[in-house]
Amino acid sequence: MKIPWFSLMLAGTTAFIIVVIFGPSVIRLLAKLKFGQTIRTEGPQTHHKKAGTPTMGGVLVLFGITAGTIAGLGGNWSNNLRWTLFITIGYGLLGLLDDLLNIVFHRSLGLKARHKLLGQVFLAGLFGLYVVHSGVMGTLIVPYFHTHLAFINPVLTFLFVVFTMVAMSNAVNLTDGLDGLAGGTTMIAGLAMGILALLQGEMQLGIFAAALVGACIGFIWFNAPPAQVFMGDTGALALGGALGAIGILSHTALFLPIIGGIFVAENLSVILQVFSFKTRGKRILRMAPLHHHYELGGLSESKVVIRFWIVGILLALLGLAGYKIG
Repeated sequence: MKIPWFSLMLAGTTAFIIVVIFGPSVIRLLAKLKFGQTIRTEGPQTHHKKAGTPTMGGVLVLFGITAGTIAGLGGNWSNNLRWTLFITIGYGLLGLLDDLLNIVFHRSLGLKARHKLLGQVFLAGLFGLYVVHSGVMGTLIVPYFHTHLAFINPVLTFLFVVFTMVAMSNAVNLTDGLDGLAGGTTMIAGLAMGILALLQGEMQLGIFAAALVGACIGFIWFNAPPAQVFMGDTGALALGGALGAIGILSHTALFLPIIGGIFVAENLSVILQVFSFKTRGKRILRMAPLHHHYELGGLSESKVVIRFWIVGILLALLGLAGYKIG
């Protein structure tokens, strides 16, 4: 198996350079248009000073990923890559709509939950139809067991794809609550999933993942605390969708709960918090998602972010260790 090292480096470097070069201009434009973030009133008090920080910076990430992929591959794209870009940009546009509504109506939640979920399911459904009709998934590798889980029933395949895509996009979105958190953890997970894609022989998905990693690093350049820009749902939904698509199309989706363990923990923290409050009238965390729990416990924002990055690296290594090269 020949690894396309030059294409990988070209994709990642191009994505990074594009984001860093165009970042200042985009940030100034977003500020001029008054596309500022609305902060949750019930959120940590320390976050209120972030009100008005330009949001929708995810357009930079999308631009970087697309440019990096083109640089790494030219126009010779497989159907898998085309659909991966489609779902990434599609989720990005859904997030863009959410961010715009947030700005126009000056509320921190944008689209109503059911409308956002409907959009996520619709896009995931289109992707699911491609996966079913093309038969590209077929089986999934089971981490640590060197065996494969077969998907014979097309309905179950479709439902699994939809669940994975919606879950990943929501999980990354929930993680996007501290400066540098979503970008850093996605960078780490994207690198690990890209390695798995390469090991699976999905070179084009590996190059796409390299562009994703480069774009995330470039975005952190501006999103590191104190953030000059937020990615918004534009970036968070797109990145979650991208990770899900890489996992599905490289047969490594079952590695996502391990490699993306931070995202799983953030998602579960919200689910358990809501369930506990509705059934017992008590909260199990100071605040959900999980990163706010630690922040309200006295840890600085930067310390929470760095510790989550460290855990993310360990989980990525744990996930990669579960892949056995046969």
